[in-house]
Formats: sequence, structure tokens, C-alpha cells
Amino acid sequence: DITLIPPLSPSVSILLSLLLPLSLSCPKGCVCDGRTKVVDCRGRGLYDIPRHLQPDTLELHLQDNRIRGLVSMAFRDTPLLRVLDLSNNSITSVSPSTLLGLRGLQRLSLASNGLRELDRRLLGPIRSLSHLDLSHNSLTGLPGLAHNRLQRLDKSLLENLEGLGHLSLKGNPWRCDCQVIGLKLWLETFLFRGGVVDEVSCSKPEEMKDKDLQNVPYQLFHSCMTTSYNYLGHTHGNTHGNGNPHGPLGMGEGYGGGGSGLPECEPKQRPRPVNLRHAIATVIVTGVVCGIVLMMMLAAAVYGCAYAALMAKYQRELKKSEETSKGDHGSADEKEPLENAIA
Repeated sequence: DITLIPPLSPSVSILLSLLLPLSLSCPKGCVCDGRTKVVDCRGRGLYDIPRHLQPDTLELHLQDNRIRGLVSMAFRDTPLLRVLDLSNNSITSVSPSTLLGLRGLQRLSLASNGLRELDRRLLGPIRSLSHLDLSHNSLTGLPGLAHNRLQRLDKSLLENLEGLGHLSLKGNPWRCDCQVIGLKLWLETFLFRGGVVDEVSCSKPEEMKDKDLQNVPYQLFHSCMTTSYNYLGHTHGNTHGNGNPHGPLGMGEGYGGGGSGLPECEPKQRPRPVNLRHAIATVIVTGVVCGIVLMMMLAAAVYGCAYAALMAKYQRELKKSEETSKGDHGSADEKEPLENAIA
């Protein structure tokens, strides 16, 4: 006799698929860790987003491939995704609804691609984004960055956006420590050129809370200058090419709270007033310049006096020589008539 087994309900099928080992549904060529829920597909020559991904995947690393475009809801099979790295591909187009469904996405890297523009709706569904890397593209604008969880923004991401006229950064918990100086420098240049920025309200450290970064004087970062000097001109934490899938995605602290390796100095508590500092510097510079001028004037005076003394001595000797010469000629004229008379 043949016993017929009734079909499983959809809920039971989903439950069974979640209970299967991750290795059974790992995309070909990728490395999957069932314990950490990390899928590593770096450098596999992929042209598309891999299929058959486990729905409980938390990290997906697709850097160093040949992916050219991202379609609508490209990651609908992985709704729990927290980290997505697509750096160093050939991506030139991204659908506005590519990230739809990834409400818990925290880290996104699209660095080193061929992007020229991104739709402002791209990050609309996401409210938990804390790290974003769009560096090394050809972007002329940015998607909406307001009302996320961004703590830092690398200035190298913004420097190539020559056509950018308005930037909305409000609603983010900005951390105004040593590593934010680069962003402050860029903001001042951007505003000077006529750009518009809503606000960059600090949330940490406590003494900077609720202050707008644009209005915070540089003197409050004085203690950071010696440790942040090299940071200002470099992009930090780019994952492509470093072989570390858990590294930082372009800004903020490293994955797992390890930081980017730069010290986080606290702002100086009681800085010297800016006007007094500038006054002291001006007095010192003025004193040095005046001292140099006085020394040059003294040298000129000494040289003039010496030259005048030499000329006076020369004139005296010349006059004396002329008088002596005239005296010798007079004696010779008196002696000649006497000799003629005797003759």
C-alpha cells in the first residue's frame, strides 16, 4: 500500500528551512559561518547578488567582485542583514528600492564603484544606519542622510561632490570628538562657497551635547590636534583590499567596537579665550619683525658712519698731498732765478 503524506504548511516549511545547517544553503564559492551568520563572497568574480542565502544572515561581504547593478529589493531574502559590503565592484546603477526591507541595516559600503548619482529614496526605509562609505565614486550628490544613526562622516566622502549645494545631516547622534575635525573643516569650506547645511547637533561627549558642530570653536579641540594631525588628510577604515571582512566600513568605530585605531581625545575643558591667543601670537610676530628691521637699520647706520669716516680721511689726505705738491713747486721756482744771477 502507498501511504500519502499530506503537504507541509508554509509556516512549517519556513521553520524547517531555518533549522537546516547554513552550509546546506551556502552560495557556490562563498564561505558561510553558521555560528556568526556571516556570508563571505569576496573576490569570487560574481556578476550578480548570490541566491539561496539564509534569511537569518547578518553580514554579507561582496567586495572585490564584478557586480554592475543593484535591482529593486535585491536583498529581500536577507531581511535581518546588519552589515553589507559592496565595495570595489563595477556598480553604476542602484535602484531606489534596492535596500527595501533592510530596516535593521547598520553598515553599508558602496566604495570604489562607478556611481554617479544615488536616489534620495535609497536610504529612506533605513533608520538604523550608523556607518556609510561612498568614497571613491563619481557622485555629484548624496542620498538623504538625515534622521539616521550616523556618528561620523569622513570628509573624503564629501570632497569630490563639487556640484553639491544642500546637505541635510540633522537627526543623527554625531560624536564630536577628535575624529570629527575633518568634517568641521569641510563644512566651513562648504558654507563659505555658498552651500547650505541644516545642522550637525552633537550628542557626545557630554560637555558638547546639543551644540551645533558648525558653531563649536576650534579651541575646544586643542588637545586633539597632536593626535588627529594625520587623520585630517586621510580616509580611514576602508575595507576593500585589506582582507578583513569585519573591519570598519569607512567611518566611525570599527566593527565590534574596536575603533579605527585613532585615539578619541576629549575636548579641552577650559580653553584660553580665542582673542587673547591671537593677540599674543600677533605681538610675538610683530616683535620678531620689528627686531629684524631695527637690526637692519643699525647695520645700515654703522655702514654709513664707517663710509663717511673713510671718505673724510681720504679727503684730508688728498688735500694734504696737494698742499705738499704746491710747496715743492714753489721752492723750485725760487731757486732757479738765484742760479741764473750767479751765472
